[in-house]
Amino acid sequence: MRAKRNIIPVFVPHLGCPNNCVFCNQRKISGSLFPASAETVRLAVLEGVEKIPDKSNIQLAFYGGSFTAIPVQEQNELLDAALPFLNEGIISSVRLSTRPDAIDEITLIRLRERGVKTIELGAQSMCDEVLEASGRGHTALETAKAANLIKKFGFELILQMMTGLPGDSKQRSIETARKIIALKPDGVRIYPTVIIENTPLYDMWQAGLYPEHTVQEAVETCAEILPMFEEAGIPVIRLGLNPTEELTGGAAAGGAYHPAFGELVKSRIFLGRARALLESGVHGENVILKVNKADVSAMTGQKRANIIALCREFSLKSLKVSAADVQKNSLFLS
Repeated sequence: MRAKRNIIPVFVPHLGCPNNCVFCNQRKISGSLFPASAETVRLAVLEGVEKIPDKSNIQLAFYGGSFTAIPVQEQNELLDAALPFLNEGIISSVRLSTRPDAIDEITLIRLRERGVKTIELGAQSMCDEVLEASGRGHTALETAKAANLIKKFGFELILQMMTGLPGDSKQRSIETARKIIALKPDGVRIYPTVIIENTPLYDMWQAGLYPEHTVQEAVETCAEILPMFEEAGIPVIRLGLNPTEELTGGAAAGGAYHPAFGELVKSRIFLGRARALLESGVHGENVILKVNKADVSAMTGQKRANIIALCREFSLKSLKVSAADVQKNSLFLS
């Protein structure tokens, strides 16, 4: 199992992006407006290290923009600011996020020389129609080529995908997941589409040109996608946007934003498994379901929604979720 990393984030909002994707407003998503500098990096590391008890595996992460599309001089300024901390062993490596069409061999050589270990690649979709409708400015083939090149050069590869983009569907999202699995990344992030103020997507939504990707739709889609990655042995390191002050304060005008989205998805997966178990097994009117103690909340559902639904569907008098010495994500009928 990969050792847990402690991340020190530095946000480079919208820097380097050659396109304006319809869903993007990095100020609202990341909660950061000001461009990063060498001093930003230095202060972030010094302040971040003080807050981290376990200092054995610290990674500096450049988030929020297409890092390798920034002018090379500016990239080097930010990366070089981290080098003293790398050389002294204060941080162990560097992570950055970028676009598929901003990756080439020369760039990867330069990044490797400056301590970059992890590259997060924004695939978003592996369907060209969805990419075009979303203003991404690259193709699925470019994503595959960039992903393979990143792995060839020995970097850790994280792929990001979105559900509910313009032109997307549940089946297209599932197909995107299949194609991402085929690229064998070291991890994935899954983000359902959220409608952010001051974006082209917001204008499309207001004009009736984009049907909102609801929380329920996103939960149903991700409940099928998440097990696909788990079965392939690919960690899902994030499910849903982080709740920044801007998002929780109302910047998410519509779409599939929920501060506990990942928990909703896991709860939906457990509901499906419980249904299958009750349909196939012999049980009375009083049922006990056994799960790992870490899964009790997910099996129960928010406001006991899963319990209520199962009792109604199977005419149960009672249903209890009990913590047991079983593997995580497993479910047993007692």
